[in-house]
Parts: sequence; structure tokens; C-alpha cells
Amino acid sequence: TINTLRLWAAAAPEYFDFEEFGSGDFIGALSETLEAESLTRVLYPDDSTAMGRRLRFAQEYFLVACSLADIIRRFRRLNNDWDKLPEKAAIQLNDTHPSMAVAELMRILLDDAHLGWDDAWNLTRRTLAYTNHTLLPEALEKWPVEGFEVLAPRQLEIIYEINRRLVEEVRKRFPGDEGRVERVSLVEEGGERKIRMANLAIVGSHSTNGVAAVHSKLLRNSTVKDLAELFPERFNNKTNGVTPRRWLLQANPALASTITEAIGDEWITDLSALSQLTPLAGDSGFRDAFLASKAQAKVRFANWLKATTGRMVDPNTVFDCQIKRIHEYKRQLLNALRIIVEYNRLRENPNMEVAPRTYFFAGKAAPAYRLAKLIIKFINNLAETIDFDPATRGRMKVIFLPEYNVSLAEKLIPASDVSNQISTAGFEASGTSNMKFMMNGALTVGTRDGATIEMAEEAGEENFFLFGLTVEQVEGSRGWYNPHWHYENEPETKAALDLIFSGHFNPGEPGIFDPLRDVLLTQGDYYMHLADLTSYCQAQDRLGALYCDSGAWAQKAILNVASSGKFSSDRTIAQYATEIWRAEPCPVQ
Repeated sequence: TINTLRLWAAAAPEYFDFEEFGSGDFIGALSETLEAESLTRVLYPDDSTAMGRRLRFAQEYFLVACSLADIIRRFRRLNNDWDKLPEKAAIQLNDTHPSMAVAELMRILLDDAHLGWDDAWNLTRRTLAYTNHTLLPEALEKWPVEGFEVLAPRQLEIIYEINRRLVEEVRKRFPGDEGRVERVSLVEEGGERKIRMANLAIVGSHSTNGVAAVHSKLLRNSTVKDLAELFPERFNNKTNGVTPRRWLLQANPALASTITEAIGDEWITDLSALSQLTPLAGDSGFRDAFLASKAQAKVRFANWLKATTGRMVDPNTVFDCQIKRIHEYKRQLLNALRIIVEYNRLRENPNMEVAPRTYFFAGKAAPAYRLAKLIIKFINNLAETIDFDPATRGRMKVIFLPEYNVSLAEKLIPASDVSNQISTAGFEASGTSNMKFMMNGALTVGTRDGATIEMAEEAGEENFFLFGLTVEQVEGSRGWYNPHWHYENEPETKAALDLIFSGHFNPGEPGIFDPLRDVLLTQGDYYMHLADLTSYCQAQDRLGALYCDSGAWAQKAILNVASSGKFSSDRTIAQYATEIWRAEPCPVQ
């Protein structure tokens, strides 16, 4: 498949102002160029400052305006009838960032095409569809009205008119329910007035989908419940997927060859064919070949790591991985607490029989997310402490891999034995690294969240290591949850926290990790690390015991690979194409 990727760059119409230069203002001569080019110079500007937020808002409008202009240009080249736009163009709004497309497409149809409001609205809604990727309130963008007034005043006028009609419809459908009117409104009142971009995307699209079954359910029943009740026919689910050509065939040649030798190469273009591996999970010869391919991937990664960073790891240890964006809800801190529990056990009982582990972390934090940066610092301090402790040397090693990117993931995921998918239940929309680990034969330790639920359904919960509170339990315990109870009543939890609070991991840096105490105890542990810690450790203990039985381990790992067919992006894209875009398959000549 060959697709087109369009990248937009901003440039000033006049590169150099000779009049300014001639008057001696050398900086001013280039100011227009510098200001224009700054729009696309930085990806993801820091939005903790007013200037950063203005730049990000301008970038979003720039992306929308350029892309729509190009789409309309290509449409008009072959079509004179605007009514054909939804047949010829399907625009998927990937999260809230391009939501201004609703107002911009309306502007084009009203002002440039001179269509009436009803016709323009009908075409806009039939052309646009929206995918929600997160339930986090801070990620459901809201932009100040003031920014629209400066940058996009005409689009703001259109949004106000959309909202007037929306509110009118809500009052007709739900008379007397002014609370509902306030919640669905595109304009957030009170304090600084803001435009709710998620609401705009939902109202201006014919389809709104989540990216995992539990995520789509929470979206309908909680996050945008009022809009889902207003437009129930628009809401649907499209569980995410990943491409097996990159994440298995290219990234893991050893396993790919082992699979192809056993069942042929049909799986490369039809991942459901991996189900043919199911009976081979009980075949000792195939299990040996499977384990050999994993060992080869681990040696390859260890060699790459040494060559690129100078760090040395033992490929005979369990490769225990958590690679994802650093965020409190993804709970890298929970993983670190679990490692401290295991560290304490070894310090107390150096002769304890455990499979040696190498714990890998990788991921990036938002520039202004100070607590996430502190968690990275804490993990690195933990790694250094364990490295220099003779009680754990050779049995535990923690590595935070810097500069995480796809190329690194392509090397680490095939080598991984354990995949940690440990978000607080109800917070992870879907996840995709979980799928990549699964199809590469790692076993998952995870909460019942995102697509991990569906993965366990496919493979069977007996082949997963599930733990922790469910979505319903998390929501139900909000009113009474007390992290101090776990601290006071669970000895290993208390010992782990006391070790952190004692300064054991920060000699010479007193108090640097005090914010972790605040998050976990003083402020109520919103993401329920302590509620799940004991259950998490128990799941890891079960997994560690299984690893000592290589045949049983290989059997579960093979069954995971065999069950990963649903999580191909081929399936996901086919569902988008047929159920949202209404696109017909095109025969290849």
C-alpha cells in the first residue's frame, strides 16, 4: 500500500524587507519570516505558558486550514457538484486537535461555495468523523474564546451559530433540563469562556468512535453521556490495531521465520491465520524453536544496547518491560514500587530463589509535566541504587532507556518476556504497545483496562496475569478510598514507602522525592497505586514461578501470539473503511 503524507510548513510571503534593512533594522527585516516559520518550527510546544498555548492553537488551525484547502482543491479539480463531497472525501478527526475542521469546512462551504446553512451543515457532518483517543479531561481540549477572536473570528461566528442551533434542539428534546444544556454546549461559561473542542467534533461529525470496547462504553456512559443520548446512532467502537508487517515481520525476523516455517506466510497479510499456531503450543519441538527465536532477539537487543549506550545486560535474565508515555495514570510509579518490594525481599533473604530480572523503562514526559519528570528521576536513582547493592547484583537490574522512539521499540519489544500494562482501570483508552508485545510472545501483566481486556478475552484469562481493581471498583471506591490503610496494614507496602521516605534512593539530595509522598499519601493517591500494589506483586510472583518452567511459559506465550490476529491494523482500517467512511474495496490491477 502506498499512501500520501502531506507535511505543511509556514513561510512568509515576503522573505526579506529591504526597506527595514535599508533603515538599519536588520532584525526587523527578517521578523515576518521568523514569525511565520516559528509556527511549524517546534512540534508540541510547551503549553504551560500563554505563549505556548497560543502557538499550539495556531498550529492546530494551520493544520486544519492547509489540509482542508488541499482536500477541496483536489475535489474541485474533478467535481463541480458540492453534493458529492461526502462521497469523494472522508475526513477522520484524529482526537480533538483538528476539531476546528468543523468550523473551517463550514466557512468554506458558506463563504467560498455560497451554500445555504442547511446544505453546508449536511455536507460537513456527512464528510467528517471523529475518533476519541482519551478520557482524560485535560486532553479534551478547550480553547479560550479570546484566541478565536484574534486568530479565527469567522470560525468563532460559525461555532456560535452551531451552538445556538444545538442548544435549541436540546431544549426541545429535553425541556427544562438546563443542566444538560450547559453540559452539551460548545461554549464553557464561567470564568474564562472557552470552546469545547470535543463537543464541537461530536456535534459536527456523523460518527464518533472510541478505540477499545471499554473505552467506547465509558465515553458513551460517562465522558460525553449527554451527547451520546442526544445522538446515540453516531457512537461506535473501533478497537485499535498495529501493523504486523512492521511489528512482527520486520521487527522480529527470528520469530517471523519460525512462524512461517510452521504455518506458511498467509499470516503476513491475514493475521487471523496465526490461530493455526494454537495446536503447536503443545508441541515440544515448536516450543523449543519459539524459545530459541526469543533468545536470539534478546541477544540481538543486548548487543545493540552495548554498542549504542555502553550499558550491558544479561540476555539470560527475564526482560521485564514498561514502555509508554510517562504519566501518573500509566503508573510507572507502581512498577517502581513493585521493584522496591522485590528489592527488599532480596535484601532480607539473599538466598531467595528467583529468576534474575532486568527491568526496562522507556518513554517521554510532556515538557511541563513536573511530576512525570520526577518519576523518571526516581527510576534512574532506583536503578543506580540497585546497581551498587551487592545483595541484588546479578539478580536485579533497572534500566531507563533514553530517547525512546519507534526504532528502539522495534528492537526491545521482540526481546521482551514480560509486558507491563498497568494503567488505573478506566483511564487507558486502548493502548497499542500491549498488542505489539502480545504478537511478539511476551506475557502480559495487566489491569482490566483498554484493549488489554479484549486481548485477555482472545487468549483466555488463564494465559494472562490480570490484577487490580476493575473500572467499576475504581469508580465505586472514590468516596471512601484511603491509601493510608494500605500503608498501615500491608507490611511490604509500608516497607517500600518507608525506604523511599528515608532517603535511601536520594543520598545527597534530601527531600527531592517528597512530592511522591504527597501523591501517594497526603493527596489521596488518585490513581490508586497503593490499592493495586499487593495484587500486582502477587501477579508478578505467579509469573516468576511460571518462568522457571520453560515449557509451560512457551506454551502460554505461543497461545498469546496465536490469539493476536484481532489486533492487526488491517482489521481496524477495514472497519473504519466499511462502517464509517463507506469506502468500497478497489481491485488492484
